Amino acid sequence: MGEFAGLDLRDQRTRGRPDYVLIMAVIVLSFVGLVMIYTASAPRLETEGLSRSSELVRQAIFVGGGLMVFALASLPSDRTWRLLSPYIYGASLLLLLAVLSPIGAVRQGAQRWIPFGIMDFQPAEFAKPAVILGLALLLASAQENEMRWVRIARAIGLVAAPSVLIFLQPDLGTMLVFGFVLVVMLFVAGTTIRQLLVIAVASVVLLIAAFQLDVLEEYQLNRIAGFLNAGEQTLTVNYNQNQSQIAIGSGGLFGLGLGEGSQTNLAFVPAQTTDFIFTAVGEQLGFLGAVVVLGLFFLVVWRLLVIAANARDRWGTLVVTGVAAMIGFHVFVNVGMAIGLLPVTGLPLPLMSFGGSFYGSIMLSLGISQSIWFRRSRVPGERHLL
Repeated sequence: MGEFAGLDLRDQRTRGRPDYVLIMAVIVLSFVGLVMIYTASAPRLETEGLSRSSELVRQAIFVGGGLMVFALASLPSDRTWRLLSPYIYGASLLLLLAVLSPIGAVRQGAQRWIPFGIMDFQPAEFAKPAVILGLALLLASAQENEMRWVRIARAIGLVAAPSVLIFLQPDLGTMLVFGFVLVVMLFVAGTTIRQLLVIAVASVVLLIAAFQLDVLEEYQLNRIAGFLNAGEQTLTVNYNQNQSQIAIGSGGLFGLGLGEGSQTNLAFVPAQTTDFIFTAVGEQLGFLGAVVVLGLFFLVVWRLLVIAANARDRWGTLVVTGVAAMIGFHVFVNVGMAIGLLPVTGLPLPLMSFGGSFYGSIMLSLGISQSIWFRRSRVPGERHLL
């Protein structure tokens, strides 16, 4: 009973006001995502003889559920989430093992989903906040500005366990997210630049070894090769990215208008409602619309960093920093992929790409961050950033 004494939802500390700026940015991005999903999917669905609004309705259900997850996740205290962290991390490993068992669904050569009636659950998405919570618990107990190699090795091992299971699905994009979050959280926890450089060199050596040992799947190697030879294979490996660039470029400054983009209407951009949803923004809303969307994402990350700076303790700071790193990395890679600056990795755009598991994962992470914001320090003399 003593271990779970902090699991009372009626936290004794005074709750602060919600972060309305963060909430409004999230709602606006979700709404824009719904509009883009509808305009990108309606023409294709109509040609297939399906309802033009079927994907919109499904995503609207996901958004409604995600908002509920956000609200519920903000209710428990930060202490409650901290006590639950090891169990959430353990549950994520069990789910990643389950998806590789016979109950996991195989689609397009990947085994990443567990079917639940009319929807599929993707455990790798749940693993993202789980890993952040687990890492924060491990790193927060270290003395400030003193990160020993033993603890760093434990942190790497904590990330490596789910990474191996996700690699077997395979899902290289999520592994990259874990790697970036790990580096950011290690830095915030007090890891020195010298230690990070050693980790970087070791990562490069492992990457070279992976190439030499043919560990990567053929399509993953083709994506990298296609990116390095952007002028070649425009109709094969680089087709998705080339069509994406055409769509964004055709939008110009002000865009072609909702439902007016030829690339979108003729379904030239594959996976446009998921990995390439940003192309619908660029083509229909133009450069200015894309800047507004990116500005909203910047606002979300900025508010998360403010929450991290206001957290009562190192654990809260590390958790919210990890969430900010996860969202920021997703946005950077997804947009970079859409405009041809980065190779295709399959990372969706937070709050806007079609899919329930990813949207729920982001909203769970934001809800936990909001819980930490609610219980921020109000004691004079303790750190507090307005």
